[in-house]
Amino acid sequence: MLSRSFITTTTVINRHRHRHRPPRLSLTRLLSSSPKHGISTGNYNKPPNRLQPPFAPLLQRLRRHSFSRVAFTASLISAAVAASYVVFFDDEFNEVHSKKEGVIGDLTMERSNESLRRVLDTMKHTGVAVSVLWKSLSSVLSSANHEVRLGFEVRVAALLADIVAADDSRRAAIVGAGGGLVVDWLLDSVALNRGRNFGTQAESARALAYLIADPNVSQAVLRRPQAVPNLLRFIFSAHPRREQQTRRNTFDTVDPLKGRSMLVAAIMDIVTSHDDNIDKVKLKPMLSKKAATRDIAAVLQVVEEGGMHWNEPPSCDEKDDQNDGSLKLQQPHVKPNAKAKRYLFNNDNSPIVIPGLWDDLHCQHVAVPFAAWALANWATASEANRSRIQELDHDGRAIMTALVAPERSVKWHGSLVARLLLEDRNLPSDEFVSDWGSSLLSTVSQASKSDDVPLTRVALSAFLLSIERCPGAQQDVMEKSLYLMRETAKRMKNHKSVQEALAKGLESLCSGNLHLSLDEGQKWSNILLLWVFDNTSSDATRSSAIKILSRVLEDYAPSSLPISQGWLAILLSDILKHRTASLKASIQPKDKVKTQIDQANVVSGTQAAKQLASAVVNLAVSLLGTESLEGLLAIEPFLTPFKNLKKSVPKVNAVDSALATLKGIKTMSEICSDDTLCQTRIIDYGVVSLLRRLLLNDDYEKLAASEAYNASTDIVSSDQPASDPGRVRVPPAAHIRRHAAKFLTILSVHPKVKEFISNDKVWCNWLEDCANGKITGCNDLKSRSYARATLLNIFCNDDDKEDKCPHFTEMIYLINPDLPHWKYRVEERRESGVVTPLGKENRINPFSQVNEGFLDDDTRFHDSESAGPSFDVVFVHGLRGGPFKSWRLSECKSSSKSGLVEKIDEEAGKQGTFWPAEWLSADFPHARMFTLKYKTNLTQWSGSSLPLQEVSAMLLEKLITAGIGDRPVVFVTHSMGGLVVKQMLHQAKTENRDNIVNNTIGVVFYSCPHFGSKLADLPWRMGFVLRPAPTIGELRSGSPRLLKLNDFIRRMHKKGALDVLSFCETKVTPIVEGYGGWAFRLEIVPIESSYPGYGKLVVLESTDHVNSCKPISKSDPSYSETLHLLHKLRASIHDKSF
Repeated sequence: MLSRSFITTTTVINRHRHRHRPPRLSLTRLLSSSPKHGISTGNYNKPPNRLQPPFAPLLQRLRRHSFSRVAFTASLISAAVAASYVVFFDDEFNEVHSKKEGVIGDLTMERSNESLRRVLDTMKHTGVAVSVLWKSLSSVLSSANHEVRLGFEVRVAALLADIVAADDSRRAAIVGAGGGLVVDWLLDSVALNRGRNFGTQAESARALAYLIADPNVSQAVLRRPQAVPNLLRFIFSAHPRREQQTRRNTFDTVDPLKGRSMLVAAIMDIVTSHDDNIDKVKLKPMLSKKAATRDIAAVLQVVEEGGMHWNEPPSCDEKDDQNDGSLKLQQPHVKPNAKAKRYLFNNDNSPIVIPGLWDDLHCQHVAVPFAAWALANWATASEANRSRIQELDHDGRAIMTALVAPERSVKWHGSLVARLLLEDRNLPSDEFVSDWGSSLLSTVSQASKSDDVPLTRVALSAFLLSIERCPGAQQDVMEKSLYLMRETAKRMKNHKSVQEALAKGLESLCSGNLHLSLDEGQKWSNILLLWVFDNTSSDATRSSAIKILSRVLEDYAPSSLPISQGWLAILLSDILKHRTASLKASIQPKDKVKTQIDQANVVSGTQAAKQLASAVVNLAVSLLGTESLEGLLAIEPFLTPFKNLKKSVPKVNAVDSALATLKGIKTMSEICSDDTLCQTRIIDYGVVSLLRRLLLNDDYEKLAASEAYNASTDIVSSDQPASDPGRVRVPPAAHIRRHAAKFLTILSVHPKVKEFISNDKVWCNWLEDCANGKITGCNDLKSRSYARATLLNIFCNDDDKEDKCPHFTEMIYLINPDLPHWKYRVEERRESGVVTPLGKENRINPFSQVNEGFLDDDTRFHDSESAGPSFDVVFVHGLRGGPFKSWRLSECKSSSKSGLVEKIDEEAGKQGTFWPAEWLSADFPHARMFTLKYKTNLTQWSGSSLPLQEVSAMLLEKLITAGIGDRPVVFVTHSMGGLVVKQMLHQAKTENRDNIVNNTIGVVFYSCPHFGSKLADLPWRMGFVLRPAPTIGELRSGSPRLLKLNDFIRRMHKKGALDVLSFCETKVTPIVEGYGGWAFRLEIVPIESSYPGYGKLVVLESTDHVNSCKPISKSDPSYSETLHLLHKLRASIHDKSF
């Protein structure tokens, strides 16, 4: 009757085929499990699942009745066969039609297809054929014996396996048949839920293998109810050992090992296909978002216990059947070989039989990885699944078991589940998280040994979350497991993502109340410095390393000095390497003098780098030993001096170490002062954190104090005479701070530095106190100016287009930086705790123009404090002068005792009186006052210097950037400084920078060589001996350049644009001094060159060139005349405002 049913169906379909009817198929061929007996395949335009919808209601109706197992099987088979038969028939028909009736026209083919479509539509709406098929099958099977039914199930499973092996369209049809009930039947069959029919299990396994291996339908299969538990039961019951497999009935002619091996292989391919890419798993989980609680419980049980509880317990080994309804497995002891991806399909979708895959594994070696995979997929799919997992595994034992499992895939998926649970902030953070963290870190270390990057990444990401959520995990790692992180960092140095995660984790450990020990900080130092300077390091890695290094330096100074000095040495070496490469790349430099200066800086920098490297090695060996710092001393530039170090411990002290640091800071600031790329590079490498350490702390003083104490203890214990206190060397800590502050001013205009300092409340307060002279060791005029300039640069809003933001560099010094007109309201910032740039309403703006037209007479004349000064006064020193020493008071108007180069302490404020700050600011408080610095030399023996035009161009750019020239300005100059100002104004006029030209209202010249200098004539005639600097050559008498500049200023004066005041020296100046009072003296600027031919001339009696700008008292003409001119110019501004 079964045969008649198929014949009836075939007849109904083929009635519209006219004479193009395919031959009738016998039952034996139709149900054969061999592909070669199947119906030939072809191609047909109609979708293969046209017959699917009519069977769903029928099957649902059948399931609601209490049919026997045989009846239900028959119902399921009728749906599958009917859904697939049309596909087979269409392919057979098309193939026969194309071969035998190729001459038939398109019209006949179209009519045949249309007839078929009508029949199919009729079947879709009525389901009559299905009912007839079902009645025929149930009638035959109801009277069949057990062996016949088992044989029938085997044949059906084989037929389904052959169908799904054909192509993807047939697999899609089978999966969709009956709303998925065909797949459910296959899953029940492989799990032996329908009885111990091992033949059916084998063929069902073969069918499922093809379905699971097809990415288009595998998700639908695995998301069926109880799909995962059924597959786990199959794994436990189907260990492919040939000696255990026996024939169960006369129909069982298939090889059970082939199908089971194929399904196991398909399962393991899914398990291992994504365990090298966490993103694939997270983007598209294969399992349901609403997993059944019993399914999750079954998976957790397999992961934790290695077995499942069954109502009817099939066993992994038939000789060891369990009687308690459960299957317990031994602990896994075999780790699979390296995974190799397996495909069950060729490119043409033809089946490939791969017997024996994974046959060497025990069943638990497949079940536990598959269970861990399922758990990871469910956790990835939804928050609801994660909540169920957390609820069922409330003690974390199942996840912990996965983390310590020997199988690599189990570790990978267990780490992923741990990460997902820890990421979910709604889930509680329990105490077992600490144990998770330890296991995860151990997994990270083990994976790094085998260079397993994917496992290292996923375990490390979960580890970071564990220490973030659990303080106990942090404590355990800091006490016991830091060495694992350090070893992993060394092994995975070529993997950027792993290094970044490790850096983030170490930063997280060090950011709270926990601290690295001194020993750990020293052991980590080389790794941290490599993270900072490695070109492959990400910004996040570098930032974390810099923060950790800063924390170590702060916690253990002065013992951490070798690390900070090593940081500086590597930084300087890196800059020199790139600067040397850039100089070599410029074959024909445009500016030879500038190139000579750069080359000289590179030479001095190389020496400083070597000195620093030697200081690091010596200090490390003498202070701490080499055990903890062995890693640091094994990298360049320390490796060479460390190898050359003698066996005896070198004698090094704080002074030598401080001098090396001072030289390194000075050289670095020289090299990067005007190089934006260099500045950006060193900022990225953490130079700002290093400067903060040098400014805010007194490490070298502490080291020197420690050395002095140890020395005094040794003297007392050995009864040796005390050393002379006058011979005790003091480290130049003040010099280091000053040059560090100078370097910070250079960098403070950079956006990254502005953000860094503005968010550091402690540093902002320190800079404010330093600018006000409240910091011991930082109260000289230069350091105070640097501190104020840095604050002004940082808190000036560059985004404000209406109010131009000035930037101050190291060449412009602010006089009296503690005055109110320089300050932002930092007191308000301190009280509020806000350290971001203030708005216009909350600050005193020292940069805006003063509009006196809106002020009353008294306010206009006295310049209210809130409005700020009305104009600027800029001091410009001369040849071999300085921004402060050129303007100090003189005890004697003759320099015969001091010579041309003044022997005044370079530290401002320690000797002499800086009259612009102490006298002029008090007598004339209506102006902001600046003093400039530029490099000059008499000869090239003392170093290279820029020519007059380049010096002027550089200063002009600095002044405009600082906003000088946006309001009325008066220049007070000495010697060559007057020529520099004249050249600046001329260049500004030429370049249409009219603002500074039009706002220059006065110039004061102290002994300015308007027409040349005798000092310049002397070395020029002896050029081969004295090697005069380029600037000196431009000061020769009768220089055309000087005449042109003088004519330019003359025209401005004639137009009334500016006032000119000139001072003339009257005594010769000693050039070279000898013993017994002998000296070679020279009149450097005679009166005919001191007077430009316009303006007022003041002759200074008994005054030489050096002291012409150094008044003895306020009544000295060199001071009183200048003060009078300033009052006159201010009154003129006041008159013009009406």
